[in-house]
Amino acid sequence: MTSTDLADLLAALGYAAVYALAAGLLLVAAYYVLDLITPGHLGTHLRGVDSDGNESVHAQSKSAGLVTSVWLVSNALVLFTAIWRNGDSDLGVALAATIAFGLFGILLNTVMFFVIEAITPGDLRSIVTQPGPVRPLAWVASAIALSVAGIVCASIA
Repeated sequence: MTSTDLADLLAALGYAAVYALAAGLLLVAAYYVLDLITPGHLGTHLRGVDSDGNESVHAQSKSAGLVTSVWLVSNALVLFTAIWRNGDSDLGVALAATIAFGLFGILLNTVMFFVIEAITPGDLRSIVTQPGPVRPLAWVASAIALSVAGIVCASIA
């Protein structure tokens, strides 16, 4: 391995660290946005905490688990595509594009979540956090999140 190869490797590792940190922070932000738009604390619904504060498998919301998982994957796909598509650019430009598209993906997922809630019967935000099995509306919310990811990813590419 030459010194140029080593320098390239170290630069690539540095870029990877920067992208990983930025993408990780954006995924944390995406989680907290979903937490803000659903009633109660999302972590409580995922862990299954009952009204007495005890963890119980019967208090877990499998719908919240599905929606949260797909929401995070959806946003990660947007980040992946932004990094992949802009990786040959200057780090500053590529990082700015990754952050911009990442924030746009979170915003569009949030807007579409409210649109789906407006056009479907019931209170989607409450339904997807109710304890018990996965509800059909959770599948719809998850499909919309993946659709948003596909649309944003296509616009990046």
